[in-house]
Amino acid sequence: MTPDPNAPDTVAGAASQVDPITAEIIRGALVSITDEMKTNLMRTAYNLIIYEAQDFTVGLFDATGETISIGLGLPMFVGGLSDAVKAKLEFYGPGGIEPGDIILTNDPDIMGSHLNHMIFTMPIFVDGVLVAFASSMAHWIDVGGVLSATTTDIYSEGIQVPIVKIFKRGEQNDELTRLIAGNVRFSDLAMGDFRAQVAAIRTGESRMVALCRRYGTEAVLASIREMYDRSESLARQAVAAIPDGTYTAEACMDDDGVDIARPVPIKVSVVVSGDRMTIDLSEVGPQVAGYFNSGITAGRSAAQVAFKCLTSPGLFPINAGSFRPVIVELPPGRVISASKPAAMRWWMTYPMTVVDCVFRALADVIPGGGIAGHHADLAVTNLYGVDHRTGSFYMLFGGPQGGGWGATPDKDGESATICVNDGDTHNTPVEAVEAKYPGQIIERYSLRPDSGGPGRRRGGLGTVVVFRTFTPGRLNSFLERSRQAPWGLAGGRDAAPNGITVQRHDGTIETFPNAKLDGFALGEGDAYTVSTGGGGGHGDPLDRPVDEVLADVRAGYVGIDSAKHDYGVVVRSGTRPREYVVDGESTDRERSRMRVAGAGRPENRVVRPPAH
Repeated sequence: MTPDPNAPDTVAGAASQVDPITAEIIRGALVSITDEMKTNLMRTAYNLIIYEAQDFTVGLFDATGETISIGLGLPMFVGGLSDAVKAKLEFYGPGGIEPGDIILTNDPDIMGSHLNHMIFTMPIFVDGVLVAFASSMAHWIDVGGVLSATTTDIYSEGIQVPIVKIFKRGEQNDELTRLIAGNVRFSDLAMGDFRAQVAAIRTGESRMVALCRRYGTEAVLASIREMYDRSESLARQAVAAIPDGTYTAEACMDDDGVDIARPVPIKVSVVVSGDRMTIDLSEVGPQVAGYFNSGITAGRSAAQVAFKCLTSPGLFPINAGSFRPVIVELPPGRVISASKPAAMRWWMTYPMTVVDCVFRALADVIPGGGIAGHHADLAVTNLYGVDHRTGSFYMLFGGPQGGGWGATPDKDGESATICVNDGDTHNTPVEAVEAKYPGQIIERYSLRPDSGGPGRRRGGLGTVVVFRTFTPGRLNSFLERSRQAPWGLAGGRDAAPNGITVQRHDGTIETFPNAKLDGFALGEGDAYTVSTGGGGGHGDPLDRPVDEVLADVRAGYVGIDSAKHDYGVVVRSGTRPREYVVDGESTDRERSRMRVAGAGRPENRVVRPPAH
C-alpha cells in the first residue's frame, strides 16, 4: 500500500521504552483525564438524562482508534466509541483530519445504537503529529422522529447525521449546526448538550497535549503500549484459570414490540481454549421488525462487557489490551447485528440478556462461581402531551430505574441497581423529575418486596415507582422481560419479572399482555406504576440461615407468607417489625416437609404481579 504523501506523521508505533514509575504515573494521568472529561460534560449538560442519570461516555483513543481509556459510564459503549473513531479515521484518512476539526455522527451502522447518541470526536496533535483522539457520546433527549413508541425502520426514529465535520480547523459549521437544531423538538436543550460535549473533548485534547509536553510524546505512547500489554496479560491469566471447554446458555426476550408474544431467542456459546476465549453469538435470533434491534458494534460490545467482568473488572483504565484474548463471532443479520433500515430505538435491551447468558454459560466453571440473572432492563417510560395549564408541549422521560441483580455463591444480590448496560448511570431523583415537570408527581419510589429470587443467597430486590399526572398525556413503555423472569442458579429460584400497570383516577387497575405501551392515553389524575424485576437466587432456599430470613422479613424484603412458602421459615408477627419472631418447631417441620415433597422447586415459586 502506497503511503499517503499528505498524511501527517503519527508515532503510534514508536519503539521507545519508558521506566515503570513513569509508566504508572502516565496510566493514572490517563484515567484522570477521562474522569475530568466526564465531570465537565456532566456539569455543563442541559438534559436531566445526562447530568442526573449520566447517560453518556467519554474516552481517549490512540492514533489508530484503539481505546486508551474510557470514562466509567455506559459499559455497552466499550466498543461503540472506538468503532466510531475508526470509522471517522477511515472516512477522512489521516491526511484529511486537521487540528481543530471536530467530527460528528450518530450513524447506527457505525456505533450500533440508536440515533439519540451523538458522538463528537476531536483529533489530538502534538507538534503537528496526530497522537490520539478525544471523543464523547451523550444521549440527546430528542432527535426528532415519531412520538409513538413503535417504529419499524430507522427513518422514523429521527435525524440521521452521517460522518461530518461540525468544526473545521476550529471554525464551527453554522449551516450543519442549524440543520441539526431544526430537526429536534427541544433545540435549546440539544444545543446546550452539543456545547457540553464539545467542551468535554476539548478538555481531553488540552490535557493530553499537556501530558505529552511534560513527559514527552514517545514516553506517553510507550506507556500506553505497556498498559495494553499489561491488561492483555492479566486477562489471559484469568481466562487460563477457566477449564477448557464449550459452554452454552440461552434465554428469550418477550417480543419485539410488533409481533406481540412471539419470543426472541438469545443463545450464546463460549469456547475456552488455553488463555483465549471465543464468544459465539451466531445463534442469537435474527433481526426483528420492531425497534429492539442493535448494530453489530453493540453485539460485540455485549460480549466484551461480559469478558471484562469475568477477567479484569477492577483494572483501569478500560483499554484495548483487555480484549485481545477474546474473539467474538457474530454474523450480520442477527437482532444484535442488524443493518439498515432496521429500527433501533431500543437498541440497549437485548444485549443485556446476552451479557447475562455469557455469565450463565460459565457459572459452573469460573473461579468463585457465577451470578444469577438480573432484571436486565432500564425500565424507561415516556409520557408526552400538551400541558393544558400552560399550553406547552412536554415530554417526561421516566427512568432509568434500578432493579435487582442476581445472587452469587457468597453474597445476596444488589437491590435497586441500574442494569448492566448502563453501569454508572443513576436512578433519576424524584425531586429532579418533579422540578422539571411540574404537571407530574412521583407518589412512591420504593423497594419491591418479594421480588428477589429465593435462594441460599437471595436475589436483589426490584423497585416500584408510581407516577401521577395532573395533565392529560400519552404513555409509551418499552419494558422487556415481563414474562421471561430473571433466573436463579444452583437451585436458586427465579425472581419477579418487570411490569407496568395503569391506575385510573377512579381506582380502576389496567394490566397488559406485555409491558410495552404505545401512545396509551392517560387523563388528568391517572397514574402508572413501573415495577422492576429482582435478581435470581443462588442455592437452595431451604439452606438459607433462619436468622437471615427473619432479618429479611423484619426489613420488609420478604413477606411472612413468602418466608414460609419459599424458605420454610415460619415467622410469627408482632405489633412492630422488630417483634417478628421465628417459630422454631414449626420451621423445622416445614423445612423437613418441603425437602421431602420438593416443594421448593422453581415451578412452585410464587411470582407476584407488579405492585400497584
